Amino acid sequence: MKSRSTLATWLSELDGSRLARVLTVRKDAACSPEPRSVGELADRLQRPGSVALVLPQLTLPCLQAAEALAALGARATRDSLAELLGATSPAGVPALDTILEALSDRALVWHDGTGALRMPAPLRQAWSTPLGLDAPLEELLAGTTSEELRGMLVALSVKPPGTKQQRLAALVEHHSDAERVAALVAGAPAATRKLLEQNARSTPRRSLFVGFGAPDPDLQPGARWALDRGLLLQDHHRYGPVRMPVEVALAVRGADWHAPFDPLPPVTQLVPVTSSEVEREAAVAATAFAAHAASVLSVCATAPPTRLKSGGIGARELARLGKAAQADDAVVRIALETAYAAGLLARDGDRVPPTEAYDAWAEQEPAEQLAVLLRAWRDLPLTPTRARDEDDKALPALAGAPDCGGCLQARHGLLTAAAGLPAGQGVKVASELGPLVAWHRPLADDASPQDTAPFSTVIREGELLGVLARGALSPLGTHLAAHADEELDTTARRLLPPATTTARIGADLTAIVTGTPSARLAALLDSLADRETSGTASVWRFSAGSIRRALDAGRTPDDITADLAAGCATGLPQPLTYLIADTARGHGRVRIAPAGCVIHGDEPALLAELVVHRALSKLALRQLAPTVLVSGSPPATTLAALRAAGYAPVAETAGGTVHIEKRLPQRAAAAVPPPRRNAGRRGPRTTAAHAADMPADAGMDVLADRLLKAPPTAPEPDPFGSGVPFATDTEEIVAGYAKHLSYSDVRQVAHAIDTGAAITVEYIATSGNRTVRTLSDLELDPPYLDAWCHLREAERVFTLSRIHGVMPA
Repeated sequence: MKSRSTLATWLSELDGSRLARVLTVRKDAACSPEPRSVGELADRLQRPGSVALVLPQLTLPCLQAAEALAALGARATRDSLAELLGATSPAGVPALDTILEALSDRALVWHDGTGALRMPAPLRQAWSTPLGLDAPLEELLAGTTSEELRGMLVALSVKPPGTKQQRLAALVEHHSDAERVAALVAGAPAATRKLLEQNARSTPRRSLFVGFGAPDPDLQPGARWALDRGLLLQDHHRYGPVRMPVEVALAVRGADWHAPFDPLPPVTQLVPVTSSEVEREAAVAATAFAAHAASVLSVCATAPPTRLKSGGIGARELARLGKAAQADDAVVRIALETAYAAGLLARDGDRVPPTEAYDAWAEQEPAEQLAVLLRAWRDLPLTPTRARDEDDKALPALAGAPDCGGCLQARHGLLTAAAGLPAGQGVKVASELGPLVAWHRPLADDASPQDTAPFSTVIREGELLGVLARGALSPLGTHLAAHADEELDTTARRLLPPATTTARIGADLTAIVTGTPSARLAALLDSLADRETSGTASVWRFSAGSIRRALDAGRTPDDITADLAAGCATGLPQPLTYLIADTARGHGRVRIAPAGCVIHGDEPALLAELVVHRALSKLALRQLAPTVLVSGSPPATTLAALRAAGYAPVAETAGGTVHIEKRLPQRAAAAVPPPRRNAGRRGPRTTAAHAADMPADAGMDVLADRLLKAPPTAPEPDPFGSGVPFATDTEEIVAGYAKHLSYSDVRQVAHAIDTGAAITVEYIATSGNRTVRTLSDLELDPPYLDAWCHLREAERVFTLSRIHGVMPA
């Protein structure tokens, strides 16, 4: 099992089709790039990283069989595995053969030609105590001496052979007979039987060395009898726990005990569904999602979302996108995450704008747009709609969190579980797919705090995307699970209607678009009206404000009317044409021009001369009236430029009077106060006055005497006006940030920081919830406070300004 050549030999004996099957199943880093020889392939398949990639893809019975093989060790056979799993019935035998075949296709189990089942060493090491059992006897006896083996054989009434290897083989053969070991235990003293039964049912604690010698005086009652016969083994240095070999543990557990084995998936309540029902519901959901996603990304193109300082798009920006696109939070999160994974969005500084690929995507039909997002969703290394963490705090979207392999396997497990349902059948309640997902991917991540049932979050995502419908896998989901991209595109085009290029505009000033509007139509209506609803049917409403917004963007009334007429299925209603004309009639009657200052005078010729003067071109002068000019520069700059050009302007005040430019002498209002000094925690300090009258040639004794006799400098009082001084610098820092605390509360927090004591605080979380937390191990990091939170049993960071009350712990 441990040698590379064993696996290489097995691979070399496979025919071409079977070897190709192994390579096809093992689509991971272990087989990429393509190996140059069977030996190189065997070497890659036995690396620990290769096993770590394959384990999450195994079903529950495959993991159960692999763990049982790891427990049996090198002497595992198909019969011993079937007996351990309880798969000896006529129904269990073919089920076990199917499981072993699946493991063999992944090169995790193979027959060595002698009837034994082998597995790579990294797979055996994936469980430290498989099935709660310790290592095999032969492994635990590796450090024993020949004399110690002889003593155990004599205690078992077995004649010891001559060599150490023979004695070891004899002891292993004796303990491998479960009936013989069971009879031996049955005849043991009562205390020994009780100890052996306890050790057989409990998970062993591992130690580094195993050997034999004088029994430890602190051993449990009955242990010595078992140690003398090799039923229990003790640490070589006699300070660790005793260990029970796997052969002895299985014999003590009895022939009726079997390892967990669930070869069949859990039974769910099924209801009949027709393919037309599934397609119809999937088409409705997919069409709605495609329309919402296009709206969300259109909003991102108009006003890219801003990222938080900590990374990701926060709840406020998500709410803005959802309101503008008329989509709920789950749809917004899926749209953002899938679009980012597909390269339609990218981080650019503190914003997430669309890329050039988005422009091409926006011009495609809804079916093609949906297919791109579906493929991105299938391979997402996270659960996009997970909006809360374990502490019920809001999670941002596009946060750049580490990849979650369990999240990816949960999605693949859902597709596999739904694909395995009988034809024409669907689960009665979609949440019943959760146990099936857990059976197909037992190592998948199901840690979302919002889940009311296993994997309910990923199931809900599948329904929103049209992958699941009526409790069954839709044609979109079937092609998605099979990675059949061409078939996925074809089915999407069959299920989703093409983009709508015209709208129905009613006399109530609304525009209704059934289906998904084309990119051109959506852009036109977004620029001229306000979107009210989005989905299978989208509604826009025209108003004076929306028309004025288009006029402000440079559109003319004739252009607006012509574009709407081209995109309208019928003629424009009279109320809309009146609205456009009335809004345009009042548009621009009052104009606002930027100006740094105003120049006016009584001589129009002089002001006209200023406008054309070359030396004044930088002022950007503009004539509003024969006697009024505006300058693009502020008054001081304009005044200096006119005087430099030879003119003699005067400045005016805001009230219209002449500004008198009288220069007053500059004087300081008061003497500069001495720098602030705090008393600190210990020791007085000298004032600036005491230090100033100190003789320059004073010795160290004179200086020490003056320091001892000088009064302490009084620190600044607290900011609450009580006159009580700060006792420490910590108090002053805490008071500067914790504005909601009284001075007594500030002192309690500072004392806890300085002494390491625990306190209880009333804290306002970022969500606005008021909580009470007991904190210890406080460390000040203004404006934050690092502490151990006893409520969450974890380290947390608290903002000082959010602490509103302090109580003793």
